[in-house]
This record gives sequence, C-alpha cells and structure tokens, in this order.
Amino acid sequence: MGMAAGINNSITPTLNPNQKGFLFSSPFIRTQLSVNRTLSSYSFGIKSPSFSNFRRNPLQNFVKCSISQAEATEIAAEKSTLVRRNDIRNIAIVAHVDHGKTTLVDAMLKQAKVFRDNQVVEERIMDSNDLERERGITILSKNTSITYKDTKMNIIDTPGHSDFGGEVERVLNMVEGILLVVDSVEGPMPQTRFVLKKALEFGHAVVVVVNKVDRPSARPEFVINSTFELFIELNASDEQCDFQAVYAIGLSGKAGLSPDNLANDLGPLFETIIRCIPGPKIKKDGSLQMLVTSTEYDEHKGKIAIGRLHAGVLNRGMDVRICTPGDACRFGKVSELFVFEKFYRAPAERVEAGDICAVCGIGDIQIGETIADKNDGKALPAIRVEEPTVKMAFSINTSPFVGREGKYVTSRNLRDRLYREIERNLAMKVEDGETADTFLVSGRGTLHITILIENMRRENYEFMVGPPKVINKKVDDKLLEPYEIATVEVPEEHMGSVVELLGKRRGQMFDMQGLGSEGTTLLKYKIPTRGLLGLRNAILTASRGTAILNTIFDSYGPWAGDMSTRDLGSLVAFEDGTSTSYALASSQERGQLFIKPGVEVYKGQIVGIHQRPGDLALNVCKKKAATNVRSNKEVSVVLDTPLDYSLDDCIEYIQEDELVEVTPKSIRMCKNPKMNKKAR
Repeated sequence: MGMAAGINNSITPTLNPNQKGFLFSSPFIRTQLSVNRTLSSYSFGIKSPSFSNFRRNPLQNFVKCSISQAEATEIAAEKSTLVRRNDIRNIAIVAHVDHGKTTLVDAMLKQAKVFRDNQVVEERIMDSNDLERERGITILSKNTSITYKDTKMNIIDTPGHSDFGGEVERVLNMVEGILLVVDSVEGPMPQTRFVLKKALEFGHAVVVVVNKVDRPSARPEFVINSTFELFIELNASDEQCDFQAVYAIGLSGKAGLSPDNLANDLGPLFETIIRCIPGPKIKKDGSLQMLVTSTEYDEHKGKIAIGRLHAGVLNRGMDVRICTPGDACRFGKVSELFVFEKFYRAPAERVEAGDICAVCGIGDIQIGETIADKNDGKALPAIRVEEPTVKMAFSINTSPFVGREGKYVTSRNLRDRLYREIERNLAMKVEDGETADTFLVSGRGTLHITILIENMRRENYEFMVGPPKVINKKVDDKLLEPYEIATVEVPEEHMGSVVELLGKRRGQMFDMQGLGSEGTTLLKYKIPTRGLLGLRNAILTASRGTAILNTIFDSYGPWAGDMSTRDLGSLVAFEDGTSTSYALASSQERGQLFIKPGVEVYKGQIVGIHQRPGDLALNVCKKKAATNVRSNKEVSVVLDTPLDYSLDDCIEYIQEDELVEVTPKSIRMCKNPKMNKKAR
C-alpha cells in the first residue's frame, strides 16, 4: 500500500452501505475497491511491515506508488516505439495558496547544493518578480532543476491562487507527476481540488506532501483521509488513489515517511520522487516535436520559448518548422538553445527528448505552437485552459490630471499592451469595446486582472478601469451565471456576522466543521461570483480582520436574483482645487474620507464614503474667510486619519457608475462622466 507506515498489522474489510464496494479502514489510509473485482483476488489477512521496522529504516520499505493512467490506456503499437528515460524526472509542485510550495522548493534547491555554502540566498527565491515578493504569493510558473544521485529533476513551481489556475494548466503538459503539497492543519482546500483534478485528467502520478507537520494543531491523519476522499470524489483510478504520502517541514528542510520520524534532510522526499514518479516516455527516433508552454522576453536574445521535447533531438542552429493545431505551418531557425541547470539557464548544443529546454531565434513563436521537424513536422494537441468568469473595461484616462505621471496614455499604447499580454497569459482574453478607446479584459477573477493593472502601472501606463462584472451565459433561453465554492476560516466569536453577510449575497452553506484546536470554524459556501465582488473587505470588517477567504470556480448555475453589494454612497468633490483642513473638518462629519489636506482634486473625484445610501457632492477645497481675523481666536482642527485604499480595495469598492484612475504614482476613484450624462 502507498502509505504502509500508517497501516495496522491486520486490516479487516467493512461494507459501507452508501458506497459500491468495500472500504478498508485504518488510521492513515482507506482504499476503495470496486465491486466488479473478484474478492478472491484480495487477501483480507494482509500483514504490513511492522511499524517499528518501518520507523527504523523507512527508505528500505518499498512502497507501491500511483501509476499514470495514461500508461494503462496506451496503444500496444505505440508502446513499442516509446522509450522510458530513467535519468530525468519532470515534476510540478502544486498546492493551495500559502501551503508552502515555494518554501519547499527553496529547501530542495539548498540541499541539492545549487548554491555555494557562503552564498547569501533570499527567502522564496523562486518568487523573483517584485510583485510576487510584495504580495507574498506566486503569480507565474517558473522552472528550475536539481540533480540527485545522477537523476536530473526538472521542477516547476506553480501559483497557489485560483485566479492564476491557467499557469498551472499549461505546465501540466510538461510533467509526468506532481507533488501535491497540503497543509497539515487545513487539509485539502479549493485550489488543491482544482490542481488535483487537472493532474488526474492528464493521468499524472501524484505524491502527497503533508507540509508544516510541526504546527501545534497539526493533524496529518485527518489530512491524509481528507485527501483520499478528494481522490475518490474526483474519480481517480484505484492505482492513483494508492498514493504515497511524505511528511515534511519545508522551512526546516526535513521530510520522512512518518510524521513522528522525520529525517534531518529531504532525502526521503527525493527518494520518493525517483521511485514513484516515472521518467518521461519519449519517441527517441521519432520526428522532432516540442510543445511551447511558456514564453519569456530578453532584451538581447528576444523571445524565448520554453517547453518539453516530446520526440526527437533538437540541435543549436537547426532549421525547424513551427506548426499550429490548425495545420498552418511556417519555418524558423533555432539560434540558441538552453537547458535548466540548478537555478540558471545553461547553453546547450543538443537536447534529447524528455528534457525541458528554452529556445531562442523564433521571434513570432506563441504558446501552444509546436516546434517540429523541418521535413516531417506535425503539431501536438493545443493547450486548453478554463474559460474566464470576470471581465473589466479598460479605457484611456479622461481625468483633468491626464499625462502628469504616465508615459503611455493613448488608446494605441493601451491596445498594444493588452494584446501583448494575451500572448503569454492564456487564461486572459481581450476584445475591443463599444468605443475605439475602450477594451474588455476577461480573466479568472478580480485578482487575475488586478495583477495585470499593477504591472501596467509600473510600466508607466496611465488608464481607467471600470468595475468587475461576471460573464453570464444563456443556455436554452435560460440565464446562467458563474458560481464559486467559497471557504471561510473564521474564529467562532465572529461566525454569526460572517454567516449573515454571506447569506445576503445569496450564498448557500453546505458544510461547516471545526479546525484543529485553535477555536476556528471552516465554512463552505456555494455562492454566485457576483456575491464575491467586494466581499473580501466586508468579511475582514465583519470578523475584525481575522477571517481568511478562499474561492474557486465551480460551475454555471441559474441566475440567483438581484443582490446589493454596497449599501453606502460616495462623497464626491464639488469642484477642482486643493483640499483644505477647514473644508475637510466639516466634510468628515458626512462619512469617512480618502484624502488629506493639500491634495489636488477635480470635479467628480470620489473623496470618501458617505455614511448613508446615495452620493453626496462636497466642497473639499473651501477656504476660511480672511475677514475679521483679529477678533476670532484660531481654532485647531483635528482631522481623522484618511482611509488608505490599495488598488485591490478600490476595484472592490467601485460600482456601475464609477471608475478607478490608475497612474504610475496615484490611484484615484471618480464618477463615470458618460454614465452621469445618461442619467440626465
């Protein structure tokens, strides 16, 4: 069995009336056997290796691992042409956000001697993007490699946030197996389900890594059982359900096959990868085929295509054919060739099938295209990703402050940048809007599009964005809208207000359970995507900043009806000018302000949140009259601290008739002048 460490010396079968088949019950594993198997083929008096022997020398106990479903379904004729490379392992590390993927990769790199002993290495070295470091999340998939006992391991670190699921989907084409990292307290979360489902569809082998087992309320037994149930829910094969579990502390770089007996390094994890994840199956003598799954840009080398070589051999300076799934082909030449060695790209003269490499010299290469043999080139199947569920309107900046801070302000600049983004970002779509200076950008979620906005802002672009809207569908004249599974971790004392908030947004609770010994409750809801817009801040307010919200797309369902996502109106500037303490002192009685004295504002700019429904126009630039100064004693004005809204907060706040003005140095909100004209 995959987790022999946790099996009792004798296991007895029990029949579950709700399931078709027998269920083995033990502290660490439950394996479901399908009914159509003959029971005589199983020995019910199974004796596992003794637990004490296992703990003494865990690596000598051979453990059966999950086998790729694709292997079982391959055609016999094709099998004879495929060869297994045993000197390479291609793996992706996937998990829910904050379950410790990037930290685990850090430890793997350090223990594989990628860095010098005296080299200063930052934390989360794979998060090389400035935005990733600031937010503490992985946004882009990245490649690296290590060598362990003469076996090269190509490792791909993937994002954990559901909005960047497209990054995970496209790299699964490059690997034969995945490390599914699961937190020892939280267990499988929404994104865990999503990435596991995709990996099982590809037929990949899975190794489950229960991370952070040193947490005070760690419950590895519960996590393994929950993960097993998730495999069953996702219709995994019996071989895939028989997964290997490894227990780890990513931060300390320790791993083991038992949570109570960890080695002082990650040796057990490396051994498990070599044993349980198969090497790539390749057509060694076949025609060249390489599927491009990622692209990068270098100022000196130009566009760089990254992908796995599925068949044949690729040489530097080789003439190739670039094929698309639509049988349209063109020719190109490989000017430079790189493989991933340790943390860097190393030049190579020749790459054989099964390895991951980077190719330079083909300036118009796109993700999803195939670099193939010049004479006998055939395209590989295209990469498919889930459809976007949220859209936002991008337009040129029309405020009076246009051009003060940004370099790229025209509609042509905006259009070029947006269409350049979809070349690399497969999960995003861009289309022209109603006017020549408006563009509709569709993505997996608000965060997906917000990251694009933040990147453009740092590239000196200046523009405006409208509120996020869900993408609805019509099927058989019925209006359908996207629904998501939302999980909320909240302390028990704040549970009532959170439940009330989710209920107002048409959320339906389907599960509630206690989490560990920390007095935290896990709530699971099915909720329309519309109800999630602006929910994050509202939940933080309702729970005094203690709740954690996670969401993942579920399916399209019937229209849930009208709902209100914001009860209060906005405070709007009455005229152009500079804000004064005198005017803000009276204005703050009307609500909470976004600005402080001495800030330039313009007519129509949103300067605060009204304390009642409906908007209120204010003069925040009014100055105190200079007459009769000597007879009046000066009164010191005490102003409240203004609200400091980030880009994410502003996008969550705005409604249908409002816009966010984005410039390299400032983020402002304003009323949409076009909507105001329509209202009149």
